[in-house]
Amino acid sequence: MHVVMIGTGYVGLVSGACFADFGHQVTCIDKDAGKIEGLKAGRMPIYEPGLDTLVARNVQAGRLAFTTEAAEAVRAADAVFIAVGTPSRRGDGHADLSYVHAAAAEIADLIDGFTVVVTKSTVPVGTGDEIEAIIRERRPDAEFAVVSNPEFLREGAAIDDFKRPDRVVVGLNDERARPVMTELYRPLFLNETPIQFTDRRTSELIKYAGNAFLAMKITFINEMADLCEAVGADVQQVAKGIGLDKRIGGKFLNAGPGYGGSCFPKDTLALVRTATDAGSPVRLIETTVAVNDARKKAMAAKVAAAVDGDLAGRTVGVLGLTFKPNTDDMRDAPSLDILPALQALGARIQAFDPEGVAEARHLLPGVDFRPDAYAAADGADVLVIITEWDQFRALDLERVRTLMRTPVLVDLRNIYKPADVRALGFRYASVGRA
Repeated sequence: MHVVMIGTGYVGLVSGACFADFGHQVTCIDKDAGKIEGLKAGRMPIYEPGLDTLVARNVQAGRLAFTTEAAEAVRAADAVFIAVGTPSRRGDGHADLSYVHAAAAEIADLIDGFTVVVTKSTVPVGTGDEIEAIIRERRPDAEFAVVSNPEFLREGAAIDDFKRPDRVVVGLNDERARPVMTELYRPLFLNETPIQFTDRRTSELIKYAGNAFLAMKITFINEMADLCEAVGADVQQVAKGIGLDKRIGGKFLNAGPGYGGSCFPKDTLALVRTATDAGSPVRLIETTVAVNDARKKAMAAKVAAAVDGDLAGRTVGVLGLTFKPNTDDMRDAPSLDILPALQALGARIQAFDPEGVAEARHLLPGVDFRPDAYAAADGADVLVIITEWDQFRALDLERVRTLMRTPVLVDLRNIYKPADVRALGFRYASVGRA
């Protein structure tokens, strides 16, 4: 099938490359000429494990192409995917749909013959109706169907998530779109992937509801972590004990400094705004948003407490800046709250991240970025682990201790065992453990 992906950001690029790997003919379109030229030259605009190899393989096979010119590809397409950004709108928290609306208008002017227009971007309930109205107004004669097909990709594991998903959700109000969407995802039938066909508005809400539930689960275990510290319990054992219950499950029960990233913060906020506008407020999600924001800001106080409450003039080494490992994404990362708060307490910051430094330089002024973990620890009064990159799980802690001015380790991801670290002479603080 001929597929067009409008937008070569995280979702569009990964989805386009994976569809091409399924054997479809895919054209990825972006207004950013520099990004397109880079992709043609094999340079990825994002860090995602395995993506460069996947793109190169399908470009070489002639199944994947990149361009700034939409006309020819859209006219030949069986399905055109909208995969543009929907950031939180300044001032009110609603999803900014300006890029989605612009893509719909462009598609309307170019489609030729029956075309399925697929919303891959995360959008509020009713956006499919708006897209349909935009296209119909500009092209009353057009033959098309608008479909919702939300993405469920985890950064750092996106390719595997696309090819081996828990489920595929397709929301449609026009049955003509069903065989097209079925054929697009036919390779997944071999894996017996559940494909849920539903109406468009339900599909749009599934995406928001799923992300909101996971964000709530993270926030729940973080509050349990605080309670564990207060009463002398171990949050990791609590998480294991409740996670073994199949009704709960163990995923997203890792206590830490709060959630961040490109999805949970904006999607929970957008769901709150949508629900409020509909007169059906979601109090649990409102509280989740507020508690998570407060948690990220409170982590600086936890670091200060590890050095007797005084950070003035002290050096803090930081390991990990991105919101999670295996990505270069800094969007709403806890580090963006924690590091400025540490600086406000008088600390000097020296930090290392395996992939996030290029973006962090623009977002974290006054930070001394170091080339590796040991350089970040060199001369530090306290070392803080914010992101659980694999390379931080097996540090030579004896070497770290000799490099530091004072051996204090604050582990906000609980990747070390307290007894082991303390046996090496460290003062050690973690999350939700006595």
